[in-house]
Amino acid sequence: MTFTVLSTALDALRQVTAVAVHTGRLDGPTPCSDWTVAQVLLHAAGDQHVWASTVGAGPPPSYDPFDPPRQLDGGVQDAVTRAIEAAGGAWAGVDPTAPSVHTPLPPVPEMTPALAAAACALDAAVHAWDVAVSTGQPTPLTVALAERLAPAAHATAEPLRGFAYAPALAAQAGDDPVAALLRHLGRDPHWTADGI
Repeated sequence: MTFTVLSTALDALRQVTAVAVHTGRLDGPTPCSDWTVAQVLLHAAGDQHVWASTVGAGPPPSYDPFDPPRQLDGGVQDAVTRAIEAAGGAWAGVDPTAPSVHTPLPPVPEMTPALAAAACALDAAVHAWDVAVSTGQPTPLTVALAERLAPAAHATAEPLRGFAYAPALAAQAGDDPVAALLRHLGRDPHWTADGI
């Protein structure tokens, strides 16, 4: 895939999904307080289908990604795998030198291809982090990845506050790029499933 930030984020989503399914922790709590692990994964899968249908071809998801089911016929892992495949196929057809591409974000309807790919990657990577911390996995959100996602977060978070993102949390002394990104998106970088 031309957009390495997106392929990195999609690989992270694939890996955390496999572990979450294998360990059977799909009903556990997540930083997205209203959703279980399964619902976060199905939300992330739905978002990838929405992006794929916008920048390329293919159908949108069969459900509302912002009201994800607790389970889906075929299982959560299959749903995430299909979404990642759809995303990969759609983005493979995007010309990285094009002046802009359409996005599924109403407040930001067009972006450069690189920024749009990073915005799509942001969704996958942050939800991969949600699932990793919810299921006791190592974080897939590295400093290098967070630095590459930050421009997309700053371009998209404010117009989507209250819908896709919670209010930003105050920066703390010693925040690295990962913590800074998570706080900007309204997430506590120290969140744990047991609240400790």
